[in-house]
Amino acid sequence: MSENPTTSQNKNKTKDENEAVAEGTEEDSTMDAIRKFFSQKLNLVTALDEQDGADKKAFDNLTFEGLCDHWKSKGFKNIITMVGAGISTSAGIPDFRSPGSGLYDNLQKYNLPHPSAIFEMDYFEENPQPFFALAKELYPGSFNPTPSHYFVRLLHEKGLLLRHYTQNIDTLERIAGIPDDKLVEAHGTFFTNHCLGCRKLYSMEWMKEQIFSDSVPTCEECNSVVKPDIVFFGENLPEKFYTLPAKDFNKCDLLIIMGTSLEVQPFASLIDRAGPKCVRLLINRTKVGNDFGGIGSWFMMGPGLMFDNPKNTRDIAYIGDCDDGCLALAEALGWKEELDKLIKSEHERLDKENAESKEKMKTTTKENTKSDVDEKDADETEGPSDDSKAKEKEAV
Repeated sequence: MSENPTTSQNKNKTKDENEAVAEGTEEDSTMDAIRKFFSQKLNLVTALDEQDGADKKAFDNLTFEGLCDHWKSKGFKNIITMVGAGISTSAGIPDFRSPGSGLYDNLQKYNLPHPSAIFEMDYFEENPQPFFALAKELYPGSFNPTPSHYFVRLLHEKGLLLRHYTQNIDTLERIAGIPDDKLVEAHGTFFTNHCLGCRKLYSMEWMKEQIFSDSVPTCEECNSVVKPDIVFFGENLPEKFYTLPAKDFNKCDLLIIMGTSLEVQPFASLIDRAGPKCVRLLINRTKVGNDFGGIGSWFMMGPGLMFDNPKNTRDIAYIGDCDDGCLALAEALGWKEELDKLIKSEHERLDKENAESKEKMKTTTKENTKSDVDEKDADETEGPSDDSKAKEKEAV
């Protein structure tokens, strides 16, 4: 005799369970179809779309030490670096969100309606002065690249860097010597500048001269405000950000994520464009990117980084400063001496160039001041102009 005799109540229960399973399966299918639709339409292919090999570990020991051992023995050929403000903080540039020291916590002196207003087009068009005052404090050329920047350059010199994706607008990647074709400056750059009226292009040198003279840069053609090509809230990201990831992340075998909160979209969603066989290393002061869910998990992103998940097959976290993580990698790979030499020689070169630039600017300022004084003295020496004399005569 059966231990669980069939009754009308059991039949109803079984029927309800089957219907629930069917309903759940239909719902999952619908959600999957929606996700795939948006992925195709918006070119948002993620690791969720490529399941081949997703259940097999990239290597046995998913730790920082294990990754270094794997790198030395097996190697990586196509590395993408993906960074935020954390790689620039040791240069003296504040990040945005750190409590107390972050940029957003220290903007009260500009009397903004709210901290992010300084990067909003509506507010900028109405009152550009606060942005340019901040730009003077943070302007490229006032800071030297960090060991993290030079580690990325070393990857490039060794032929391993496929692409460098950055949220930063400080241009320190360019100063460090990472070439333009390797860069995707997702939030724009101070490197180029355009007039908001006629779209005339202005150089970085021209913009720097305007900013350091404490004036709002205005177009020589139409007198409109000239804005650096950094992305304000509400503006489109650069074209590179939309065209290159589909090609890059299919090739990527190691993704190094450094100094970012992974809170800003669509940049944060890039971590899930790497295929399931791509190893992902986070170098950051805190673990981030491991709490994605809800609509993001099927619409724009995958499940995020999975270093604490039992199903983790390829994610590693180094918790600490970005520079320390990069120096530790260089040490483990036998590159430490090479990296130290690169940093030293480049900083010496930049310090010399900056000193020469400051001296040139000082000389130019003195010459301009002297010229203004000479013109004033000449006007006083010449006495009243002919027009003034004529007016005096008419008055008499």
